[in-house]
Amino acid sequence: MDFLTGKLKSLYFKYLAAAFGSALVTSIYSIVDMAIVGQYQGPDGTAALAVVAPIWNIIFSLGLLMGIGGSIILSTLRGQRDGHHQYENEYFSSAVIGSTALGLIMWVLLIFFDKELFIFFGAKGNLLALAQTYIIPIKFVLPCFLFTQMLAAFLRNDNAPTLATIGVLLGGIFNIFGDYFFVFTLDMGIFGAGLATAIGSVISCIIMLTHFLSKENTLHFVIPKHILQQLQKIVITGFSTFFIDIAMGILTILFNRQIMAYLGSQALSIYGIIVNISTFVQCCAYSVGQASQPIISTNFGAKFGHRIKETLKYALYSVAFFSILWTALALLVPNMFVKIFMTPTQEILQIAPPIIRMYGLSFLLLPFNIFSTYYFQALLKPKTSFVISVGRGLVLSGILIYLLPLINADYLWLTMPITEFIVAIYAVIHMRKCTKSLPIESRS
Repeated sequence: MDFLTGKLKSLYFKYLAAAFGSALVTSIYSIVDMAIVGQYQGPDGTAALAVVAPIWNIIFSLGLLMGIGGSIILSTLRGQRDGHHQYENEYFSSAVIGSTALGLIMWVLLIFFDKELFIFFGAKGNLLALAQTYIIPIKFVLPCFLFTQMLAAFLRNDNAPTLATIGVLLGGIFNIFGDYFFVFTLDMGIFGAGLATAIGSVISCIIMLTHFLSKENTLHFVIPKHILQQLQKIVITGFSTFFIDIAMGILTILFNRQIMAYLGSQALSIYGIIVNISTFVQCCAYSVGQASQPIISTNFGAKFGHRIKETLKYALYSVAFFSILWTALALLVPNMFVKIFMTPTQEILQIAPPIIRMYGLSFLLLPFNIFSTYYFQALLKPKTSFVISVGRGLVLSGILIYLLPLINADYLWLTMPITEFIVAIYAVIHMRKCTKSLPIESRS
């Protein structure tokens, strides 16, 4: 198996390139949509899509829950030599069944309770009407978004990372050109952006499904004998990755409410931009975690500690690169992002730079903290991963969102930099401890 015997450097960077493309599925649709809609409808369009953002976080996080949780267990079993291989496809099948059930639940909620959801997410007046218009075509294909996440995780662990990337990129390319064509050429406005997004997701899903027609496919649907126990293990293993994304949705809701209470709709439109930048930074971190996870999980099952440590080294180099890149962009050219995502007023151009710069300080540690959850998951340390994801995604950040504005409304933007710093200290301590305890057996 390549994960156990292949040259780690080339293997890791091959998977990093593929995982980066796959990770774009969590951001490319919302980023392109916000840019096009912001240019077409101005700050109101950007703010409306900030209201919709939690929907993406929920859907994608559910796909990650089943995909990452199931694929980690699958890779670990493949690295072992104790006769457990017959359970691999049972875990894959349980993940498919779990994804189907979760997709149906989300489908029903969005079809029948979209208004209530958007009001809860902070929508008012014209923003509510725009958000509801955008989501109309997406309602028809919503499960495809969840399945692309789940399928991408399993394809990476079944030695087909390139196909997952191709699926995402082709769907994304259609979305880019479709957005412009539907929104501007056909003058559909925000509805056209939702239509392009929906079609792009279907294209991605269909392309990924072709893996199951190939001779290289080793994933087969079987009837799980212990589906409840397997789903429980999948959920426990994948929960931290799930919570990272779901927490971003929760935080978006909390930020939306606090921004409207203290700073107003102009600040909310800027936060809509920040959500998309932050989502892209998270995707860079996801790509490092998703490139490392199958290699680390398989070698952990085989007890090849030296290969895990080498993979960790490459992952940390990648994390450092993304951290420096995105922090520098946020500090040096904040209005570049504003002009990408909307046609700004002069007031927006004046108030945006300090907001983006303050929030952008969090990008220095965000990639490391997210990668650390993948690392601990791959080593079957779900409790440590859980503490990191819940601490940064809800507990610390949630407390600061409510406390900091009481001191000064503008301090709201320092919530995530402070949170990421505290969490990084915990992650470093436990990563050193975990890595030192890895088996020292080696294989030439």
